[in-house]
Amino acid sequence: MQIAMIGLGRMGANMARRLLGDGHACVVHDVDAQARRALESEGATGAATLEELVSLLARPRVVWLMLPAAAVDQALASLAVLLGPGDAIVDGGNTHYRDDIRRAAALAVRGIHLVDVGTSGGIWGLGHGYCLMVGGEASVVRRLEPVFASLAPPFDAAPRAPGRGGEPAGAERGFLHCGPTGAGHFVKMVHNGIEYGLMAAYAEGFNLLRRAGSGAGDRGADAETAPPAHAQATTYAFDLAEIAELWRRGSVVRSWLLDLTAQALRHEPDLGSLRGRVADSGEGRWMLHAAIDDGAPAPVLATALFARFASRDADDFANRVLSAMRRGFGGHLERGVDAKEE
Repeated sequence: MQIAMIGLGRMGANMARRLLGDGHACVVHDVDAQARRALESEGATGAATLEELVSLLARPRVVWLMLPAAAVDQALASLAVLLGPGDAIVDGGNTHYRDDIRRAAALAVRGIHLVDVGTSGGIWGLGHGYCLMVGGEASVVRRLEPVFASLAPPFDAAPRAPGRGGEPAGAERGFLHCGPTGAGHFVKMVHNGIEYGLMAAYAEGFNLLRRAGSGAGDRGADAETAPPAHAQATTYAFDLAEIAELWRRGSVVRSWLLDLTAQALRHEPDLGSLRGRVADSGEGRWMLHAAIDDGAPAPVLATALFARFASRDADDFANRVLSAMRRGFGGHLERGVDAKEE
């Protein structure tokens, strides 16, 4: 099947490679000419402009976007005047599902179909395949199934669930038509929110293990320092890399995220090369908006998102306000700061 790929970043380029490897004809475009040339050397047809890209496609044309959410509207505006009835645009990036609904309605006036595909797999997707959460018109989704099948993981990527039999069907194929326009990105939005929560749980747990030796140190004996309830009970020196490795074997918390954590701790036990400033790309915020709109409690996911804000010192002034109030009502000093100034 012929397909165009616009956006050859960390995921878009590897998705094009996976499609090429499965026999699809790929026309590629990126503002970075070097990224485009790299795919050309691997068998793709490069296009320097969107006009050239569209001219190289046979009808009905399929154009897949792997772009930052902020760049999608401009790309769609440019493509809308170049494409025609029956053509399809796939947005595989992290897009707000409400934007999908708006954009699909605008493109439908021109007879152009929009399919939203939440794509998970990261930099490992080239070899392992991509989990695809699809939204859009059923007939268009069916037409694109050969592309989804090539991008998705193989059937044996996960053990078959009890009770399932016969030919692989539905989600067993590694892609799923989740519903009408926006459904794919809605599912991906929740997927990423869950990811935030899982990552935060692992991070907090390993931090507690690391601090379990704090009882052996001098916490001081002053009015500003809460004494430990059982100082001698927290003098452990855990090998975090080994614990992570242990949990990978038979534990109910084993996962790919734990695999990655174990690998990182093995190579750098104190993770000293990292600053711990954790970004959020939007999906966690959108998920909380949806949770509020639907009245669905999501305290764990909300906390995980706010923890990311705090990691970037977004709570610095709030903490200063706390210190100011404590100093004001009780004359409390900031241990290690005010004490040095005296």
